[in-house]
Amino acid sequence: MAALASTGARGCDAGARVVAVHARAAHAFSKDPRPSITLVAGEGVAGDAHRGVTVQHRSRVARDPTQPNLRQVHLLAQELLDELAGRGLPVRPGQLGENLTTAGLDLLALSEGSVLRLGDTARVWVTGLRNPCAQIEAFMPGLLAAVLDRAPDGTLVRRAGVMGVVLTTGIVSPGDPVRLEDQPPQHRPLRPV
Repeated sequence: MAALASTGARGCDAGARVVAVHARAAHAFSKDPRPSITLVAGEGVAGDAHRGVTVQHRSRVARDPTQPNLRQVHLLAQELLDELAGRGLPVRPGQLGENLTTAGLDLLALSEGSVLRLGDTARVWVTGLRNPCAQIEAFMPGLLAAVLDRAPDGTLVRRAGVMGVVLTTGIVSPGDPVRLEDQPPQHRPLRPV
């Protein structure tokens, strides 16, 4: 699949990379910058409050703590942060709660079930979209509307990043490459998870 990544197919190019990595042991909206993070297969980010085989997001735990955790890792595009800054909403990497800030990768164009390789060994299965919530607006007024949009057919477009499950353990650091390693034969649009 290396040729796939180098051709720009479905939103990934040869220059796609990790810009920043973040984790936080306590449940909080934003995450702390780290020099590197360890993605743990089947669990998520070592040292992060959202690590676990079952759901860790407090609202989801309250509904059903036995649900599988399809939100082990949150990826967000630096390009979105650049756009927000241009609209007078200066948001730094990690402030929207993402574990990985990426560049050169159209996360929202990925198919559900795509597999990304981050760095040398870490692999993440893309499960769906992050569903932006009121916490985003509480963090910065105007931000919730800025990460939501409408498609030409009127459907809601969520732009606050994608979620995934760790398939292969590995250490990820800023500057590491991001490669689209695999994708379903038929594109499946991302939905909120």
